[in-house]
Amino acid sequence: MADEKETKKELAHEYDASQIQVLEGLEAVRKRPGMYIGTTSSQGLHHLVWEIVDNGIDEALAGFATKITVTVEKDNSITVTDDGRGIPVDIQKKTGKPALETVFTILHAGGKFGGGGYKVSGGLHGVGASVVNALSSELDVEVTRDGKVYYMDFSRGHVKTKMKVVREVSDDLHGTKVHFLPDPDIFRETTTYDIKVLTARLRELAFLNKGLRIVVRDLRPEKPTEQDFMYEGGIKHYVEYLDNSKETLLDEPIYVEGVMNGITVEVAIQYTNDYHNTLMTFTNNIHTYEGGTHEEGFKRALTRVINDYARKNKLLKDNEPNLSGEDVREGTTAVVSIKHPDPQFEGQTKTKLGNSDARTVTDRIFSDHFTKFLMENPKMARKIVDRGMLASKARSAAKRAREVTRKKSGLEISNLPGKLADNTSKDPKISELFIVEGDSAGGSAKQGRSRLTQAILPIRGKILNVEKASMDRILANEEIRSLFTAMGTGFGEDFDLSKINYHKLIIMTDADVDGAHIQTLLLTLIYRYMRPLIDAGFVYVAQPPLYQVRQGKMSRYIDSDDDLNAFLGTLQPSPKPVIQRYKGLGEMDAEQLWDTTMNPENRHLLRVESSDAAEADKVFSMLMGDKVEPRREFIEDNATFVENLDV
Repeated sequence: MADEKETKKELAHEYDASQIQVLEGLEAVRKRPGMYIGTTSSQGLHHLVWEIVDNGIDEALAGFATKITVTVEKDNSITVTDDGRGIPVDIQKKTGKPALETVFTILHAGGKFGGGGYKVSGGLHGVGASVVNALSSELDVEVTRDGKVYYMDFSRGHVKTKMKVVREVSDDLHGTKVHFLPDPDIFRETTTYDIKVLTARLRELAFLNKGLRIVVRDLRPEKPTEQDFMYEGGIKHYVEYLDNSKETLLDEPIYVEGVMNGITVEVAIQYTNDYHNTLMTFTNNIHTYEGGTHEEGFKRALTRVINDYARKNKLLKDNEPNLSGEDVREGTTAVVSIKHPDPQFEGQTKTKLGNSDARTVTDRIFSDHFTKFLMENPKMARKIVDRGMLASKARSAAKRAREVTRKKSGLEISNLPGKLADNTSKDPKISELFIVEGDSAGGSAKQGRSRLTQAILPIRGKILNVEKASMDRILANEEIRSLFTAMGTGFGEDFDLSKINYHKLIIMTDADVDGAHIQTLLLTLIYRYMRPLIDAGFVYVAQPPLYQVRQGKMSRYIDSDDDLNAFLGTLQPSPKPVIQRYKGLGEMDAEQLWDTTMNPENRHLLRVESSDAAEADKVFSMLMGDKVEPRREFIEDNATFVENLDV
C-alpha cells in the first residue's frame, strides 16, 4: 500500500504542462459543430456534459478522483466538479500559455495523446473542453491545486479573463470545477437539459466505475432533485439493477475481474427465467452498442466452458451435440466492461471495438474464473447447464418453424386473405409498412393509402407477449410470422438490416387502453427480436386525432383534450359545434384516415428511440414480465402519462 501511495504521489507530481500535447487549433467548431458533437439537437446538447464529465472519469480511472458532481443550475447552465488532481496551470511550452488556457482554447489539447497523463482514457477524441467552450455562450473554470484556486472565464471560445489566482487554500484540496451555458445560437432546437437523460448516463457511469461517487442535482424551480450514485459492487450491482423485475436462477450474479497485458476486464452475469438475453458491453466507459472483440471473447468463453463442464460431468450424452452460443446465453443478463490503454473503434457509429488483443484477454480471464466457479458450485453449474439444454430443445422446435417462415415470401403473404397489402414501389427508402389493429381499420387503411409507398399489415387482437414465450411459440404465432416475413430482415441473431423492405415501420392502433396495450406488445416484440430497427430510427407510432370538430363548413381534427378546450374557446357561439370523439380507427372512413393519420403532408408520427438501452430493457421486463409489484410501482409513478386514456 505504501508503494502504491508513493507511485500516486509521483504521478501527481509528474502531471504538469509537459504532458499537455497540442495537435491543432480550434478552427471551425462553431461553424461545423456537428463534426465534433454529432448534432446540435438535444443529443448534442447533452454531449457537452459528457465531454466534461469524461475528464473527471479519466481522473477516477487514473486513481485520483473519488467524486463527481453534475448540477443543472436554475438558469439551465451546467456545473461539473471533480476532486481529481486539477488541470495543470503551468506554462505549456508549445503555446507559451498556461496549460489551463491551452486545454480550453485549442482543439486536441489534453493529457490523452501519449504525454503520460493517463494510462486509460474514456474520451474518444480528446476534444472535450475546447469544444464545450467553443459552443457555450459563457464558460468559467476553477482549478484547485498546490494550495491555490485558479480562475479563468471565456465567451464562445475566447478568453475573457486571463488565468489568475483568486484565493489560497489548504494543500490537501484539489480538483476542477467547470461551469458553462450552452449557446442558443448553436443549439437552436433546445437548450433545456433533460434530467432523465443526465441521470441515466451518470448512474451508468457510477455502475461502470465501482467506488466512484457521482451526484446529480437539478436546481431548476420546477422540481429540484438530488440523486447520489455509488456502487461498491460496480457492474455486479448493474446486473442486479437490470434484473430487479425478473426471476433469477442464481443467488447473485457471477462476477469476474482480472488484468492481462495492461487490459482490465470485468464481467458480471446472471441467469433468469426470461427467454431473451441482455448483453451490454463497454470499453473505457463507452457503450459499444455494436459489440466487438471483447464481446466475441466473452461469448466464445461462455459457450466453451459450459460445454466442457457438461461433457466432463456427463450432463451431455456422447450422441448429443454441443449447446450453441444461443442456447447458453438464453435468459442471461450480462455486462462486460474493459479498460484498454489504446482502444480502436470501428463500425458505422464508431462503437464497435476492433482490438484483437481484447478478444484473447477477455476470453482468457473470463474462462479461467468461470471454470473455477462451475467446479466450486456444482448445484449452480447444474442449473446453468440444464437451462442451456432446455433452450436447445426449444431451439430445435424453433428451427423447424424458422425454416417454414424463411420459405414464405412477401408475395405469398400478400395472397393470404386479410394479410399484407404490399406497396408497388420496391425502393425501401420510400416504402412504409403500417401495422393496423383490426379488420375495419385495416380495410380503411388499404383503401385510403398511397399504393406506391404504403403497405398495410392488419393484425387481429393482441399478439403474443414475447417476454413470456419461447422462440418456437413465437414463430407459431401467425401475426408475428407475418411481420417478420414482411419486413424481410429476419429476427433475433439472424437479423440483417440490409435486407429491409421498408424504412418506416408504423404502428397504428386505437387511442385507448387496448390500443396502448397492443402498441406495447408490438414494441416489446420489435425491441427483443428486431432491435436494430429502433437503433436505425425506422420505428414509428402513428398519432391519430382524438376528436373532429365541425361548425358549419369548418372541420378541424384535434389531438388532445387540452387542444380541444383551447380550440373551442376560439369559436363563435353559433352555430353550436359538433364534436366527434374517435374511439377507434375503424370509425374513420378511408378519406378521413388518410387525411388525419397517413398523409405524410399533415400526419403526426412519433419516432421510437432508445437512447438508454438499460432503462428500455428494464421497462419492457417490468411491464411484460411476471412480477406484479414493480409493474404496479411503475404505473403509479407514471400515472400522469395514462390519465387521458379511456378506461
